[in-house]
Amino acid sequence: MSILDRYIVRTLLGAVLLVMVVLLVLGGLFVFFTQQSDIGIGHYTVADALWYTLLNLPQQVYQLLPITALIGSLIGFSQLARGSEVTVIRATGVSVARLAGTALIAAAFLIAFEAAIGEFVAPQLQEAANQQKAFTQYNSVGFGGGTGAWVRDGDLILNVARQSGSRQFVGMQVFQLSPQHTLVSIGHAANATAAGQRKWLLGGYTESRFTTDGVMTTPPGGKLLQSNVTAGFLGLAVQDPEQLTLRALWQVIGYYNANSLDARQYLFAFWSKIARTVAIAFAVLLAIPFVLGSMRSAGAGTRASLGVVIGLAFFLLERLIQSGANVFNLDPVVLAWLPTALLATVSLLLLARAR
Repeated sequence: MSILDRYIVRTLLGAVLLVMVVLLVLGGLFVFFTQQSDIGIGHYTVADALWYTLLNLPQQVYQLLPITALIGSLIGFSQLARGSEVTVIRATGVSVARLAGTALIAAAFLIAFEAAIGEFVAPQLQEAANQQKAFTQYNSVGFGGGTGAWVRDGDLILNVARQSGSRQFVGMQVFQLSPQHTLVSIGHAANATAAGQRKWLLGGYTESRFTTDGVMTTPPGGKLLQSNVTAGFLGLAVQDPEQLTLRALWQVIGYYNANSLDARQYLFAFWSKIARTVAIAFAVLLAIPFVLGSMRSAGAGTRASLGVVIGLAFFLLERLIQSGANVFNLDPVVLAWLPTALLATVSLLLLARAR
């Protein structure tokens, strides 16, 4: 990189960092205030709520970085425009394409940071925060919602209500099918523990087996269940897809496809994470037309306000599509890329018109 490139990249990244700090302070305060109603339940204290808030900050960084990149880039280019540095840069023969290329260098650093924090930091710390809060409030709790996780393993269909430890689950239902896909038996275990390779120890297990003579019911007791489903995978299935890493999502998608199960929500979460990361590049590029175009004489506050509006529109559209993806039978890949595609179209069209 030339000296000019390094100067522009440093200015953009500094502005993005400043915006991120402001948004994290606001987001952290919001999360901390939402924890006030939980303080006093079990052993959950103010210090625990503060620790929970801190552990959730990396996830906020991951979710807000596209918006932060847009607002920060607008502020960074505004700083250059206010000192007439953009005018001097353009007067020396630097084209819009060259300026966009320099902006993409800054975007590459942000994309690498987003990918790293999304894969190796945010999910792990958020899971630790949820576990810390749950175990502080209750002795045995789950981290999944709704009806828990449904997993198929050959002729077995397993459903767990929640996870209570790294290898322990609460409320496991076992449905056994015949080779003709008819229901053979239904079992329910109060708790399930992974007891080794392909083995589960079920406690408080009762079973109703369907025969030609009627229904045979066994009293509660212990049972050793043979299944290829591991505790690690079942723990992934219990979690919200948005909290999983790309590697974990790819593993779940492969398992669901191999067992002819509906993997649309995991496909959407997988491609949505990739699309959100790619959107950072177009968010940075979108700042250039507003500095070179009709708003070049506007103040930094006006540009920042515009960035907030565009960023919120992108965020709300992404959330709206996420809700619709689980309701309507639409292609999850197309839906996941739609907000980024719209942002890319607007950015490239405005950049092409910039002079």
